[in-house]
Amino acid sequence: MPVRTAEDFQSETSRFRTELLLHCYQMLGSVHDAEDQVQETMLRAWRAFDRFDHRRASMRTWLHRIATNACLTALEHRARRPLPSGLAERGLDPEGPLIHGGDTVWLQPLPDARLGAGQGDPAAVLLGKGRVRLALVAAMQLLPARQRAALILREVLDWPVPEIAQVLETSTAAVNSALQRARARLAEVGIDEGEITEPADPQRRALLDQYIEAFERADVPGLAKLLTEDALLEMPPYLNWYLGRDDYAGFIARVFDRRGTRWRMTPLAANGQLGVAAYLCAEGDEVHRLHTIQLFSFTEAGVSRNVTFAEPEVFALFDIPQALEMESR
Repeated sequence: MPVRTAEDFQSETSRFRTELLLHCYQMLGSVHDAEDQVQETMLRAWRAFDRFDHRRASMRTWLHRIATNACLTALEHRARRPLPSGLAERGLDPEGPLIHGGDTVWLQPLPDARLGAGQGDPAAVLLGKGRVRLALVAAMQLLPARQRAALILREVLDWPVPEIAQVLETSTAAVNSALQRARARLAEVGIDEGEITEPADPQRRALLDQYIEAFERADVPGLAKLLTEDALLEMPPYLNWYLGRDDYAGFIARVFDRRGTRWRMTPLAANGQLGVAAYLCAEGDEVHRLHTIQLFSFTEAGVSRNVTFAEPEVFALFDIPQALEMESR
């Protein structure tokens, strides 16, 4: 067999980097950790490149096998990354104090722009099918690492159970049992790991535009009309989360009362979901400064979920300005 060069390696592996990033992100719930494990995957693959036999396995399968094991090793030393609704009791008073999660390491969103996935790309397909939506990735964090790996390999990558058993170095019976337990756990928290059904893109964008317009007008009744009856609002790094149109709208009214009503929102996308960067112009200030990043889920009835991130490390994941000049409105 001829010597394989670094150029050969780059040529044969580079097209898989985006979907490997998605795979590692689903396992780890962190963009930075996922990027680290993609690098680790490529390092391990390069070291074994001369021994890889194209006749016995596909490059894609081989790389995902390495990535899975790299993530499992990483998870031995990391806590799961939750969202508030998976960690604390539902808030019952939108006027109550905000409770900081302390040292909790939260689930991060994955900006769509970081993937650069074109139409037909495997990563773009996963985004379009809702397989990377925040609620699903958060629910995955509730599973033990090996159950998580088995579920991703089976339901997302469509691997046969015997092949999953080889990767996890266990029996097919053990994999089937792990899959059964994983699906049952997701069902307990109201998650279907299959494709998500949201309104068509024009309707989602129309709802987002209406939400932005109502928020920038500080129109709480108008905003409430855009919410589903069981809309959920959560806000890492705070433990508080609220369920239902009234409590959601009540908390937004509190925000306007305490933070003011000079807001601007600009659209963005992450995890295959539409969202906004919300900018606040505080009293006495002359610019709108980045305040939160919000990601929405939609149904035909309206906005069903809003995950609002207020952490600078999340802001840094997005290629967006930190402030907007007043005159740019």
